[in-house]
Amino acid sequence: MKTHRAPLSLRPNPEGPLPAAAMVLAAGLGKRMRPLTATRPKPLVRVHGKTLLDHALDNLRGSDVRRVVVNVHYLAGQVEAHLARSAADLDIVVSDEREALLETGGGVAKALPLIGADPFFVVNSDNMWVDGPIDTLRQMARRWDPEIMDALLLVVPLARAHGYEGRGDFHMTPEGLLARRRGARVAPFVFSGVQLLKASLFEDVPDGAFSLNLIYDRLIESGRLYGIAHTGQWFHVGTPEAVKETEALLGNG
Repeated sequence: MKTHRAPLSLRPNPEGPLPAAAMVLAAGLGKRMRPLTATRPKPLVRVHGKTLLDHALDNLRGSDVRRVVVNVHYLAGQVEAHLARSAADLDIVVSDEREALLETGGGVAKALPLIGADPFFVVNSDNMWVDGPIDTLRQMARRWDPEIMDALLLVVPLARAHGYEGRGDFHMTPEGLLARRRGARVAPFVFSGVQLLKASLFEDVPDGAFSLNLIYDRLIESGRLYGIAHTGQWFHVGTPEAVKETEALLGNG
């Protein structure tokens, strides 16, 4: 893995503008969330008083992101109706995957003409985050340096990854370069589902469904996948039990 020549704090414009658009990944089947997803899509499962989708949209609103692309597949009509009711203040565009579920990478590739920004945020709708001392998305925008990185992932320290049951996803150097966890070892950081991506990453990708992991692996090889550690709370809300655990933690402040 390549190393960066200078610390990120030396980048020329640490107060760079916030990306103008974001995509919310909301097309998954939500099988692990059953029975809550028997009659509703996973993004419309309610946690702590509002839907998972609304938690994501509120975080984008708080950072002044106004153009948001949302992909849909399972019970897509419910998601579209909910967006029409609850997100009229945003410039919402739906990327329709009713005919075929395209996974994370294929979903972003299909939606790219609708996003209309470079770089742009991508947010998973089944993960929730609470900002720390600094607005999370603005912090990512300040860290962004297109000269040395093509993707910037928000990662969470394993010890603070609520609802996560794995061994971690990444190791991170002091400069922010990411490397995969290997074998049965434990890695200190978990991918949060929040990321900042260059549009050019999708110029040479497979047609149809593929995972964003394909892109991450390419960037690790070229030394251009970076991370930034989240300083607030983060919750992986993947099961009904995780919904209860998240609500309990949020209820306790």
